[in-house]
Amino acid sequence: MSDYILGIESSCDDTSAAVLQGEYLLSNVIASQDVHKAYGGVIPELASRSHQLNIVPVVSEAIRRAGIRPSQLSAIAFTRGPGLLGSLLVGTSFAKTLALSLDCPLVEVNHLQGHILAGFVRQYDKPAPVPSFPYLCLLVSGGNSQIVRVDSPLEFEILGQTIDDAVGEAFDKCSKMMGLGYPGGPVIDRLAKLGDPDRFHFAKPHIPGLDYSFSGVKTSLLYFVRDEMAKDPSFMENNKEDICASFQKTLIDILMDKLVKAARQTGIRDIAIGGGVSANSGLRGRIVAEGERRGWRTFLPEFKFTTDNAAMIALAGYYHYLNGERCGLDVAPASRAAEL
Repeated sequence: MSDYILGIESSCDDTSAAVLQGEYLLSNVIASQDVHKAYGGVIPELASRSHQLNIVPVVSEAIRRAGIRPSQLSAIAFTRGPGLLGSLLVGTSFAKTLALSLDCPLVEVNHLQGHILAGFVRQYDKPAPVPSFPYLCLLVSGGNSQIVRVDSPLEFEILGQTIDDAVGEAFDKCSKMMGLGYPGGPVIDRLAKLGDPDRFHFAKPHIPGLDYSFSGVKTSLLYFVRDEMAKDPSFMENNKEDICASFQKTLIDILMDKLVKAARQTGIRDIAIGGGVSANSGLRGRIVAEGERRGWRTFLPEFKFTTDNAAMIALAGYYHYLNGERCGLDVAPASRAAEL
């Protein structure tokens, strides 16, 4: 008998549901929220309200596309955290209610673990190689920047992480301050393709070990733009492609310097990336280039698995399910990773 796992993801502003048959994807439905663009960032109250509107049709559509009946589900996996508390509460409450009504096991999933394992989601029509254990994962998203040693689907060790802003936050905050819109990552990436990455130079932090810092480079960019526009109000508009290209290159340099150091220290040559910023074309190209130069095997997730999605939650939940892990109906969402 096949194990069918329903995954539910509601950690931020995307409502998603997916069904896996073992490790194989049957459906993955995502409802995005455009309302936040007008505010330059995610508004938690609006996000949770949108989740309430979307979760029933999204879950229903995921089950329909999978071609199964709800009674065939072996387990329901849901994102317990980290994330926005109100958004997590919607997904957690729905998952508990559905599990109770179907008398189905409930499995909690750490959202970050989902991103780390996203590359292991298998597709019947798109076979793809996966890294061997142990491997290093560069996890880069709007709220997290980490280098993680992955010893098995359920065994992880954080080797380094940001001590202030995550790289995704740096993209979003600088894009907003420069008037380029939200979310910042895609627009900066698009403009960077048209600019000269070596024209401007921004400060890089000197943080010991494998930890990151992006606050300084963010501040360096903002002061630079402010000072130049004081001399020439059209500076930003006339130079935005070069500014974005130089800023993006600086962030990628910071990420790669520590990743190279981690690979050298551990001797691990299988390198993967995950999280929303793993969709960045500059980072993807740099990972591949460094891999070819250093003899790494590199693994890049499909673009549809870089953003918040329930397929990765269902997969992580499947591994926990096989390990005999279950959670009770008294489980509560956790906004911070430290609470999980």
